Amino acid sequence: MNRFTELTPSIEKLTEKCLKNGYIDAAFYDKYDVKKGLRNKNGTGVLTGLTEIGEVKSYTIDDGEMIPCKGKLYYRGVDIEEIVKGFSEENRFGFEETTYLLLFGEQPTKADLDEFKHDLGVYRLLPTSFVRDIIMKAPSGDMMNTLARSVLTLYSYDKYADSTDVKNVLRQSMQLIALFPLLSVYGYQAYNHYQKGKSFFIHTPPETLSTAEAILYMLRPDSKFTDLEAKLLDLCLVLHAEHGGGNNSTFTTHVVSSSGTDTYSSVAASLGSLKGPKHGGANKKVVEMFEEIKNNVSDYKNEDEIREYLCKIVKKEAFDGSGLIYGIGHAVYSLSDPRAEILKGFVGSLAKEKGKEEELELYRTVERIAIELLGSKRNRPISANVDFYSGFVYSMLGIPLELYTPIFAIARIAGWSAHRIEELMSTGKIIRPAYKNVAKHTEYIAIDKRG
Repeated sequence: MNRFTELTPSIEKLTEKCLKNGYIDAAFYDKYDVKKGLRNKNGTGVLTGLTEIGEVKSYTIDDGEMIPCKGKLYYRGVDIEEIVKGFSEENRFGFEETTYLLLFGEQPTKADLDEFKHDLGVYRLLPTSFVRDIIMKAPSGDMMNTLARSVLTLYSYDKYADSTDVKNVLRQSMQLIALFPLLSVYGYQAYNHYQKGKSFFIHTPPETLSTAEAILYMLRPDSKFTDLEAKLLDLCLVLHAEHGGGNNSTFTTHVVSSSGTDTYSSVAASLGSLKGPKHGGANKKVVEMFEEIKNNVSDYKNEDEIREYLCKIVKKEAFDGSGLIYGIGHAVYSLSDPRAEILKGFVGSLAKEKGKEEELELYRTVERIAIELLGSKRNRPISANVDFYSGFVYSMLGIPLELYTPIFAIARIAGWSAHRIEELMSTGKIIRPAYKNVAKHTEYIAIDKRG
């Protein structure tokens, strides 16, 4: 009998106490002007720090009034649209170049980039027997937990694990950037074998492969993939690599790093944040939602039928009962998410290669109708976000749902690493926001007099 998850007889009673005494009266938040979620009342984030790494722009200020604008995203001051245009027009992979820019604050020369890619290839090697002793033992059904556990275990293999010297942290960061694809895919292979009974195989990717190529090489039984497949996955990694200092997982990086802790603990904490369905799991929900739509809509070209089902979702009568149309709307962007706009421009070529053009049209129709439905209910414009199309790309690549969020992490470790180094170099103070205690003071009661 597995007693680890066994409920004791008193759990129900204890849960009632939590529910009774764990809720803060909503009126207190207004009374003390608490910025719930570190958000101002107009939806903007409370300014808690400075960064030079990523910038998200979604509005302009005119005479004190916020005016929504086309979304823009900058990596180290460079427009993401220009970055993508640069490497795609030259038919190159872009993630390694993007990672270099984020870490070092300048665009690499060809010689710089070649040296950096070589270093990442060298670091793409796990300690001896790590797969057998760590990844294959107690495989989890959630790859983000597997990834976090693996990261924390790497601490034990690092002679200088606790050093926060910038040179050491940079070395650790580059190793983790190189190893995240292995930890994620190998963790999935172990899960797929031990919990789903599928064949177990481990492919060691050649040092010369890009990050995107390495993922597909390890994931597929025959290690084969087309150039278009690898380039689209690479694009997704570029678009997810960074999103400013205020997103939940990157803010976690700043908070935990400010305590002076080690790199492995900092990254594991950020992984825990990214795992949350309000943050990194949205593209998985988009794909699951579309499976429901396809099962309930007989004609992909019948807009009335699609609208009717989307209305049911909004009314919490369909899909997961949340009332959300996943992939539509964003906490920051309004008129457009630049990442979604970029991905939308490339996804058609992969859909054509995979014979998924009819399904792509369904996505476009749902996007248009959903924006119309939800836009009428909100006080600001909304648009599709990057998750709306990234999940579709992953599904066309045959990437299992279990790896959708880890792929996000494979990309975002680049941004986290840059922010960790920035935090260690720039502030020197532990992040400690204030919390107002609103509990009434009560007297201590002797235990034999408690009712």
